[in-house]
Amino acid sequence: MGPDAERTRGGATSGRQSGPTSGRGAAARGGAKGGPRKSSTAGAGGRSSGPARGHGYAPARPRELDAKIEERNRERHNKPQVKTPKTFPGAEQEGERLQKVLARAGMGSRRACEELIEMSRVEVNGEIVTEQGLRVDPEKDEIKVDGLTVATQSYLFFALNKPAGVVSTMEDPDGRQCLGDYVTNRDTRLFHVGRLDTETEGIILLTNHGELAHRLTHPKYGVQKTYLAAITGPLPRDIGKQLKSGIQLEDGWARADNFRVIQQTGKNYLVEVTLHEGRKHIVRRMLAEAGFPVEKLVRTGFGPIPLGDQKSGWLRRLTNTEVGMLMREVEL
Repeated sequence: MGPDAERTRGGATSGRQSGPTSGRGAAARGGAKGGPRKSSTAGAGGRSSGPARGHGYAPARPRELDAKIEERNRERHNKPQVKTPKTFPGAEQEGERLQKVLARAGMGSRRACEELIEMSRVEVNGEIVTEQGLRVDPEKDEIKVDGLTVATQSYLFFALNKPAGVVSTMEDPDGRQCLGDYVTNRDTRLFHVGRLDTETEGIILLTNHGELAHRLTHPKYGVQKTYLAAITGPLPRDIGKQLKSGIQLEDGWARADNFRVIQQTGKNYLVEVTLHEGRKHIVRRMLAEAGFPVEKLVRTGFGPIPLGDQKSGWLRRLTNTEVGMLMREVEL
């Protein structure tokens, strides 16, 4: 071939190499075997070809579609909750399980209350319960443990160590310190069981159980109250016999149930007087009539509830056992 033919063949060869690379080399430099295929740029037209079908990245989602999806999700999560009816076994039964009521009343954990039932120590309306799961109405059913009534209702029982100088009323129109000053943070209205003289210290009960309060102060039930009195002697040997036999007062005879000397220091005596009457100033008047005016008086017990080491001015809630003992005292 001549030189012209060689030039022609060389031009064609150079023309094939100057265009876009094709064949196996192209694939190795970024095609199917080298990762995502890159977009190629058209020559003369200046148009860009998009990603090849089946390869590369998906086109961006329109904002309108995102807004619709978000709105649909919001509606799904904001749907009102549908309350399904109770279909579990026993839902149609009334009342509460006995062990739950006992646990709430302070008789121990639910497991401990179940053990009380297993030991036949619990009775409802006079009948001993031997099986678990009994449902009761705390407001109506009488529940007892070891013969003592359990205070399951919404009643409150407190013991206050009343200081001297406090008036035995829940309110005082003259602005004096009274029992109500010690229970100002209680939502339920309480009232006092009986009274103590203004200068007498010691235990006084507060409750919202009207029937119990009435019986505790009624002479029929004869609930005893115990007092410690500081007096000056000397005391005759038969002073106790005199007080138990009866002292004539202006409003009738008054008798002590028990009398004893607790402490003696020279002519100063600390004596204990127990009686079930509740007349005004009864202990002070009895001892004064016998010839021994009282210098200081403290009530140390109301029925089965002792004052113990409770500090002056302190209010404490009665235990469930103490409430049960009070109720048994007055046949409740």
